[in-house]
Amino acid sequence: MTRLRNAVVAGARGLYLSIASLAGSITLFVLSVLSIAFILLGVGVLTTPVVLTAVRHWATLRRDQAGRWANVPIPVPYRPFPADIRSGVTGQVERCSLMLKDPATWRDLQWLFVDMIGGFVTAIFAPVLLAYWVYGVVLAVGVWEPIYDAGGGEWYGFIHVTSQSTANQAAALGTALLVLGVFVNPALIRGHFLLARTFLAPTATMRERELALRVDRLTETRHDAVDNSAAELRRIERDLHDGAQARLVAMGMDLGTIEALVDADPAKAKQLLAQARQNSGEALTELRDLVRGIHPPVLAERGLGDAVKALALRLPIATEVDVELPRRVAAPVESAAYFAVSETLTNAIKHAGADRVWVDVHHADGMLRIAVTDDGKGGAAIGAGSGLSGVERRLGTFDGVLAVSSPAGGPTMVTMEIPCELS
Repeated sequence: MTRLRNAVVAGARGLYLSIASLAGSITLFVLSVLSIAFILLGVGVLTTPVVLTAVRHWATLRRDQAGRWANVPIPVPYRPFPADIRSGVTGQVERCSLMLKDPATWRDLQWLFVDMIGGFVTAIFAPVLLAYWVYGVVLAVGVWEPIYDAGGGEWYGFIHVTSQSTANQAAALGTALLVLGVFVNPALIRGHFLLARTFLAPTATMRERELALRVDRLTETRHDAVDNSAAELRRIERDLHDGAQARLVAMGMDLGTIEALVDADPAKAKQLLAQARQNSGEALTELRDLVRGIHPPVLAERGLGDAVKALALRLPIATEVDVELPRRVAAPVESAAYFAVSETLTNAIKHAGADRVWVDVHHADGMLRIAVTDDGKGGAAIGAGSGLSGVERRLGTFDGVLAVSSPAGGPTMVTMEIPCELS
């Protein structure tokens, strides 16, 4: 029974895919060819990015269906657009150029051409094997006779139906096709998606290029991490020298003076003792602040979730924190994620004019995902000199990514992803 149900489901999906291959793929292929041809006339520069974006959405939908319907994973191979791409006509021209230079674009167009022929054929057999059986049964119950009387016989496959006997043979053949469909329909749908994967998946050359870009990015972010670490060490040294160390030196001098005055001028010695006590308290406070800036104790003791909640409690605006972390992540990733969230929240308070902030922290599919959303004025962007650029570099050290959605007028949503496993 399960096999029959799977065959029927595959037949329905095959019917959908065959219609989609004819209607969707043919339409997009024709529009793409025409739009690229019109680049010579100028108008294609504006239409091509729109059409190719539609092609990418169509191909991505098929990739998603391949994974869900046939367990055929197809990675997305498109090169990302640069973060500083311009808007308006200039931006459209730049998008057009970037899309046409992307090898995945031309493979998408090849897939559209193959899908409207080979994709249609592989998909249409699944519903035909089930539906054709119905027609054979209909012929056998008597419909063959009026057809024959009207001027000839009906062909059912290789059987010429001219009598009840041949009609029964047609029904038997239809039953055999039905049984065949029960066993091969899921394989036909899988074959359809395997054909699509031949064109929609990244090639070895594209994967090598992607790997090279990833290595370059990791090398760059590693250099940034080393530079940032050196700068952080210099800051710690400066803070210790100008802050706690200076107070401890002053306290030592006060204690030396007290030792000399304790018998000769007890009142003055008492006054210096109070000053030394104040200096020791201030030095301790500065050391605690310094340690908290290096690695907050709550982060080391209770993990990322509680550290972010503690951070939210100190903010001057209403902040909601939702954490789903059944176990802890590695300490370096925790530290990077914590300070990334801290910097993002600081931006929301200083620049966004937000009244409320939402923080979501969870782990799924081998990724630590963090989303920080505020109801501010929007307009945030990753650019030189912005705090978000520093966050991007910090995450890049761990092969993490940062995405920002911040239309004018808000809201702003900053999403961070770091590949990691829970301990």
